[in-house]
Amino acid sequence: MNILLKAAKILDASSTHHNTQQDIYIQNGTIKAVGKNLSYPNATEISYDNLHVSQGWFDSSVSFGEPGFEERETIANGLDVAARSGFSHIAYNTNTQPKPDSRADIAFLLEQASGSSVKLYPKACVTTSQTDEKLAPLRELHAAGTVSFSNHKAPIKNANTLKLALQYANDFDGIVESFAYNNEMANGGVMHEGAVSTALGLKGIPSVAESMQLQRDLDILEYANGKLHIPTLSTEASVALIKTAKKIKQDVSCSVAIHNLFFTDEALQGFNANAKLLPPLRKKSDQKALKKALLDGVIDMVTSDHQPLNSELKTVELDQAHFGSIGLEHSFGCLLSMFSIEQTIEILTRGKNRFGIAEHTIEVGATADITLFTPSGSFEITKASISSGSKNSLFIGHALPGKVYGVIAQGKSQVYNA
Repeated sequence: MNILLKAAKILDASSTHHNTQQDIYIQNGTIKAVGKNLSYPNATEISYDNLHVSQGWFDSSVSFGEPGFEERETIANGLDVAARSGFSHIAYNTNTQPKPDSRADIAFLLEQASGSSVKLYPKACVTTSQTDEKLAPLRELHAAGTVSFSNHKAPIKNANTLKLALQYANDFDGIVESFAYNNEMANGGVMHEGAVSTALGLKGIPSVAESMQLQRDLDILEYANGKLHIPTLSTEASVALIKTAKKIKQDVSCSVAIHNLFFTDEALQGFNANAKLLPPLRKKSDQKALKKALLDGVIDMVTSDHQPLNSELKTVELDQAHFGSIGLEHSFGCLLSMFSIEQTIEILTRGKNRFGIAEHTIEVGATADITLFTPSGSFEITKASISSGSKNSLFIGHALPGKVYGVIAQGKSQVYNA
């Protein structure tokens, strides 16, 4: 693989070439030269108007479907979507069938993802598929290649189970994820509990369903030690709790879903099933607090919270529709609509260190792990424009800025829109 990127503006704060326009020569997966007016006759030239490059992007919470729900999205097509969306690293959720709680399950996921320019990092369940209280073989799963332990959007009900998981995983520096959601307090709600849910006559999910569970989890972390990750915060109260926990040096990280940054519960006014999400879209004050916390570093990373679903799971009454929206393809444009290009790229490259993923700066001699994009232009999202096998996108009908061309990573090139 010999590639020559022409006149690319480099956005990589760790690089000596940051914020400069350079040619980049890549040979067999390694950056061999960075400079002006480079020429290599045997290289494939890649050139776009206003081409920008950065380190490869990372998403900490991605679902496809395989195994068990391949009709939603296969791993192969999902990784292609990730490359088209600019992500060279994804952490893969545990909402499959069977759920990954054995070495064989992890080996299957890694095998299915081999050969892609996108590196898939499998998560494994905290508990076994037979019970929500018995721990899965965490050390064995970690040795098999697991990046973290997660029951996805099923909260860890038993407090002692979370305590034991944190203590056990701490022996090998493992990360335990806990979804901050109290099922009893949520009481079967379908959206944020507030003025909009009242007007629509829909059962609401109060903010306290998240914050009370988060407080419990942080109390357990304080007692047990270990490394805790809280995925997809959605409320102002949760931001305050995380901020306090970090001030007292608790080893906790968290993410926010792009949907909760871009939309509020107003998106459900037309009973749009694609706006039925978990955690739910909240009110404007929550949205404002989430954005500020992201820029301040209280929230560590953004996730697309990509969740493909069969159309029949969404084309039903809102009460019966499943939670979830796809988001990989819309992450870049969504963030760029709210933040500067520099802030957007800084956000998209966050989180690797937390999950033990190596970062590769754009310098001579470094491994090529590069996302190609432009902040120019805009496009309207339609069902036809979506590459994912499932079309349950809350962003359909919205125009977003910028464009992603693909990635060069893992010794491979997946570059599109030439």
